Amino acid sequence: MQLSEHFELAEFLVSETAARRGIANEPTLEVIENLRRLCQSVLEPLRVKLARPVVITSGYRSPELNRAVGGSKTSHHMQGRAADLIVPGLSPLAVCQTAQQMKLPCVQIIHEFGRWAHLAVAQPNERTQLLTAKLTQGKTVYEAGLVHV
Repeated sequence: MQLSEHFELAEFLVSETAARRGIANEPTLEVIENLRRLCQSVLEPLRVKLARPVVITSGYRSPELNRAVGGSKTSHHMQGRAADLIVPGLSPLAVCQTAQQMKLPCVQIIHEFGRWAHLAVAQPNERTQLLTAKLTQGKTVYEAGLVHV
């Protein structure tokens, strides 16, 4: 199912953890609509601006899958509102900075561990959080702003 010009639903459902553990990762119609909004209002404009492929590394996660990967109990991934991604040839920090500069309708733009970008589409009246995730003494710590890791 095509969600936007460059994104298909299947890209957001792939999970090695789900496959390995036999976890169903089937989205509801509401989740699919959230994924469509994420693609059309955030990811598609970003891809067009960057003129490069945007590779989804983690999209929708069922609650069971989210628990299995150690995701936040309030993760936007479970609602189909978030994607972790990389853009070949660009640093994750540069991708996050571009999303911020474009003023994309994101509730979260997170530079995660210097390895990928996390973008979550906002609901009406939600403000954008800019964060950088780092490992400190084996624990994930979030720093305000987008900084080099």
